[in-house]
Amino acid sequence: MADVPQFIENETIAQPAPRPVRSTPRATPRVVPAEPAETKRRWLSTLDGYLLLVTGILLAVGLMMVYSTTFDLSYQIYGDQTTIFMRHLRNLGVALVFLVLLALIDYRIWRRLAVLLLLLTIGALVAVLLFGDNTLLDARRALVNGSFQPGELAELTTVIYMAAWLGSRKTQIRSITFGLIPFAVLVSIIGGLVLLQPDISTAATIVFAAGIMFFLAGADLVQLGAIAVVGAVIAILYLTSSGPHYAQGRVSSYISGTSDLTQADYHIQQAIKAFSNGGWTGVGLGQSKQKFENLPVPHTDSIFAVIGEELGILGAGAVVALYTALVIRGLQVARRSIDSFGMLLAAGLTIWIAVKALLNIAVMTALVPPTGASLPFISFGGSSLVVVMAGVGLILSVARVRLLQNLPRRPITERIKAGANGHRNGRKRIGAREKTVNTNV
Repeated sequence: MADVPQFIENETIAQPAPRPVRSTPRATPRVVPAEPAETKRRWLSTLDGYLLLVTGILLAVGLMMVYSTTFDLSYQIYGDQTTIFMRHLRNLGVALVFLVLLALIDYRIWRRLAVLLLLLTIGALVAVLLFGDNTLLDARRALVNGSFQPGELAELTTVIYMAAWLGSRKTQIRSITFGLIPFAVLVSIIGGLVLLQPDISTAATIVFAAGIMFFLAGADLVQLGAIAVVGAVIAILYLTSSGPHYAQGRVSSYISGTSDLTQADYHIQQAIKAFSNGGWTGVGLGQSKQKFENLPVPHTDSIFAVIGEELGILGAGAVVALYTALVIRGLQVARRSIDSFGMLLAAGLTIWIAVKALLNIAVMTALVPPTGASLPFISFGGSSLVVVMAGVGLILSVARVRLLQNLPRRPITERIKAGANGHRNGRKRIGAREKTVNTNV
């Protein structure tokens, strides 16, 4: 040890300082804890507010006009002005239940149940022909003492089945064997059973809605034009020869009324008179005179004419604008859907509601021959209101599923805060492990 310097013997050899332990490598990004997106939102916030608002306004107009058109009739029949109105409220309550349930259920489940729904609907249409209640003009359209009309259900079911079937056909839609013929057969079966009741307006609604869906699915325009011509010829022959006698009279009076309004159907004349009385601003809510004696069924088929008389052309135009807004929103939901079934379902339901509204308005303004079409959301009628609200619920479901699958990430401040908390927690765990190791050593 003589060669070793003396100062080294007396010095303690310094140990190298331990390297700091990093909780997260510099090259590794901080991981933000996953967030269950669907549970973080209240279910009401996942519903399309725009569509709900338009639907709510239409329902409010319906409540107002049903009471206005039924308080006198209700007093004459039941001795109370609100009996019919309270029935409408009950129907609206049931319809709201259906809307909420179908909005919360994933719409894709109905694709698997479409065939079953169609078979049940066909069974109900056959049952109403065999056991249905006789109504006005010797028609059989309702079951269960007039509370359930299978024809209304057939409209909704046809749209659901068409969306499922057309969505699965893809390029086969343009095939005559796999596209055109099955489509024509299906529509003929449903429409034919409805015509046997007879219910011309419902059959026309089914045919028009299904035809437009066929077009949206990518049908060949030549084939679609050919089937439209054939359908028009069959409809003309039915209405002018083999159809019910009242239909022939309505068609002939409509043709006469195109040149001379005084020769038009009595119903149409009274509706035009109601619009004439109302002018631009109307005679005032509840002040219509036509609804008391002249307009047939003012709370159902003729309710748009009462709107024109009491709220004027401006009020009637506002109702048309509401339907236009609903159609625009429904088609937007269809365009943004996540699959072809959702697109066809939302578009088909929107078109179906639009056809129903357009048919009623066209009748009241003498553009088409008289039919028994009700005005969606506004006219009195349990079956019609429930199925239309169910349709809106399905559109809401399409929009909701798309929203839940495309939820935006949390705000950047929340993500930074969550990452910082995770970083501090990680450092605490690593520091605890260091203390344990040092103790053991």
